[in-house]
Amino acid sequence: MIVKGEKINDRYQIIRTIGEGGMANVYLAYDTILNRNVAVKILRGDLADDEKFVRRFQREAIAASSLTHPNIVGMYDVGEDNGRYFIVMEYIDGKTLKSLIKKRGALTIPEVLDIMIQLTDGVACAHDSYIIHRDIKPQNVMILDDGRVKITDFGIAMALNSNELTQTNSVMGSVHYLPPEQANGTGSTMKSDIYSLGILMYELLTGKLPFKGENAVEIAIKQMKEPIPSVREKNSDIPQSLENIILKACAKNPKNRYENVREMNEDLKHAMDPDKKDVEKYHYPYPEQDIEDPKKVTKVTRSLMNKKVEEETKEDKSEKRTNLALWITGGITFLLIVLLGCVILIFPKLTSTPEIVIPDVKNETTVDAEKILKGLGFKVNPENEEKDSTDVEEGKVISTKPEAGRSIKKGNMVTLVVSTGPKGIVLKDYTNENYIEVKAQLEAAGIYVLTEYKDVKKDDNIKENIIMEQSPAKDTRVVEGDTVTLKVSRLITEYPDFVGENWSVADVEKFCEKYGLVLVKEYKNTLDASEGVILSQSRKPGDIVTASARITITIAKAPEGLNPEKESE
Repeated sequence: MIVKGEKINDRYQIIRTIGEGGMANVYLAYDTILNRNVAVKILRGDLADDEKFVRRFQREAIAASSLTHPNIVGMYDVGEDNGRYFIVMEYIDGKTLKSLIKKRGALTIPEVLDIMIQLTDGVACAHDSYIIHRDIKPQNVMILDDGRVKITDFGIAMALNSNELTQTNSVMGSVHYLPPEQANGTGSTMKSDIYSLGILMYELLTGKLPFKGENAVEIAIKQMKEPIPSVREKNSDIPQSLENIILKACAKNPKNRYENVREMNEDLKHAMDPDKKDVEKYHYPYPEQDIEDPKKVTKVTRSLMNKKVEEETKEDKSEKRTNLALWITGGITFLLIVLLGCVILIFPKLTSTPEIVIPDVKNETTVDAEKILKGLGFKVNPENEEKDSTDVEEGKVISTKPEAGRSIKKGNMVTLVVSTGPKGIVLKDYTNENYIEVKAQLEAAGIYVLTEYKDVKKDDNIKENIIMEQSPAKDTRVVEGDTVTLKVSRLITEYPDFVGENWSVADVEKFCEKYGLVLVKEYKNTLDASEGVILSQSRKPGDIVTASARITITIAKAPEGLNPEKESE
């Protein structure tokens, strides 16, 4: 038995138990080297005595520790301490998906899609590393307050296979999520995880499990023989595109399932697209019973029969034992209620604290809000919460925690959520900085950027897109929706003086090609200049060069009795 304060591997100090299961117990612990909380899973004693299992566990747990994905619980360490085999994992402060389903029943379609897209993305990452989970069920999925999901138990799931399970007389994976090929002992593939994901999705959409029975064997046989029930019959608002995903994932014959989890992930992402609205019901291309004969119930299924129970967490078993204890003590409690009924009815009235409705103090100052709340008998948290707000003035109350309208007992604590005003920033001196980068920063803060250009020449030694002026000035506070004007350098080129002998026709041609100009060449017979000298130009020196502009130059030509020629390029 692990006790509070005990150190595992002289490093992980146990804080408390956070979970108990058929294969291992999980503890919240403190990593004394890296100064962080971790979850330590310690294998059950009978599994730790199986040398073959331990070797495989260590090998596969180490392989699983290489997985890095936002939807997979990170594994930090694996080892042995005084005969106790353990794995150290990322500590997730959340609840299991199973507990969420028990509390709420069926989830909304957007919630289900969000959860399933995250799950399939995580499982796909594992499959890319040739790691099969083999035990996907809502008990092995954690959900955080921000909606992120984390898949747990990759190490233990990979450390087991059907033969070893028979030897240890334990069955991996709850039979409710068990693929037919695992139930009949033909082995697991990556498509086995797809089946379990389909069952899990069914449960999220309906709040119920698709297959039930008197015992685990009965459920296992249904997994092998019976088609998955229709989710649309339970809820007609579920589109056919979603039911098709479940049908394809939960096919009895693996040939009818998705080829890989990424295909399932893509279907989930596009399930609500307009073009999926009138999709036809998925029909299996291969016979569904083109699999091992379900009568060949292997040792795995017989092991289920011997246990007469599904694999459950000890938490579930503890719940059942608690219910039984309640039934036993119910009679005694009833007698006590009869004998002490009058006292029980009167005593709460004499001692109970009255409940009061929290008033709406939005837009009140913190001082006034405190007075109102304290006047009603509430305590007010001295530490306010702060939050950006565009509709509540800075320093005034946005809301309370608990929220207005709720009834709580007199004397309970209420926290004020106070406005810090609209989201904003204090402007820095942006001159001489790159315009593109500053514009991105300001727009990310909700600030509109008005751009004015200031022409600069190459001789000015100023680069293009550099901020030269700004309005408002630095140290000014601006909020979401305000406008900042930036004056930005724009490099210009002026026409040079082509006339004379400093520029050849070839030089002018290169200049025009560089700046995208249309050059027209005219020739003039003259004795006043050498042949090829540029006599005039249509654009004045100092004019600004703009792309696609037309410029004409007149070139001297020795008179030979020929008419002037005109050539355009």
